[in-house]
Amino acid sequence: MLVKEWMAADPIVVDENTSIMKATQLMKEHGIRRVPVVKGGRIVGIVSDRDIKEAAPSKATSLDVHELYYLLSEIKIKDIMTPHPITLRENDSVEKAAVIMLENRISGMPVVDEEGRVLGMITQTDIFKVMISISGAYRSPIQLALDLEDRPGSLNQLLNSLRVHEARMVSVLTSQENMPPGRREVYIRIKDMSNEKLDALVEDLKKEFKVLYVIREDLKNIPRKEPKKALT
Repeated sequence: MLVKEWMAADPIVVDENTSIMKATQLMKEHGIRRVPVVKGGRIVGIVSDRDIKEAAPSKATSLDVHELYYLLSEIKIKDIMTPHPITLRENDSVEKAAVIMLENRISGMPVVDEEGRVLGMITQTDIFKVMISISGAYRSPIQLALDLEDRPGSLNQLLNSLRVHEARMVSVLTSQENMPPGRREVYIRIKDMSNEKLDALVEDLKKEFKVLYVIREDLKNIPRKEPKKALT
């Protein structure tokens, strides 16, 4: 999957001479936590809400409100931004984006063209969306996990067993992390079926494979955080 398919296109950007006050207003208006900084239309940095909080005067400041507003209007984004940020191209893979974010402990990156113009932003939330999409979590309540021999044809053998039981496959993911040589874990999501049919499927799978677990979970109706109520 490519970054351009999952990024937020045409993101909000700020000029390097934008004040902290203006940048804060933009972030609050659009519900964003980081903004690419440009000079002459080309990226020169990135600024986050954390950068702004660290640069803003403490709540314990002795400045009066007029002095505070003046200070915030005078400090420019270029003075607090992270210069030369890590960027991506729109045809980079989402996996590359995830690796860069993990290795650099960052939660979002600008996507730019060859001339440094900002085309989009991709964040950890977008990566989560990709994971949910490829796993089929919203479309399948049942996941089977198996310890499989890592040899040609082993996965096809497993899929044939699913077909015998008319199990409709939604996704297949594999991993060799923390597995001994010659083994791999396989995670399969299938369309919903009755408990009786699922039990029969699992019993047959256990005759040929090492079944690690079987779970049934409704991810369409998970608890959601209630929005904060406005004070009256």
